[in-house]
Amino acid sequence: MDTASIIQEIDSRISRLEQAKAILSGTATKRSPGRPRGTQSVVKTVAAEPTKRVMSAEGKARIAAAQKLRWAKSKRAAKKAVKKAAVKSVPAKKALLKKAAPAKSSEIKA
Repeated sequence: MDTASIIQEIDSRISRLEQAKAILSGTATKRSPGRPRGTQSVVKTVAAEPTKRVMSAEGKARIAAAQKLRWAKSKRAAKKAVKKAAVKSVPAKKALLKKAAPAKSSEIKA
């Protein structure tokens, strides 16, 4: 036998054995430089993107009504505070005027 034919037969057997090994192990025999690729049997889990939340029309209406009540309550409280301050300051001014008025009138009489 010729040495070239022997080498060719050895190479063909080697390639068949490599193919069988690849089938049994599940990886390809050819390797590329760098980090090895993952096998096809491994499934990568991908986190689902969070979906945008949608509010119903009824929910929006409830929130709007509650906010209007809050605004009305704060406006009422502000008006009451202004009225109380006005009521308290008016008698004090009148009392000062009453005290000052007799003193001025006595000066005029004298």
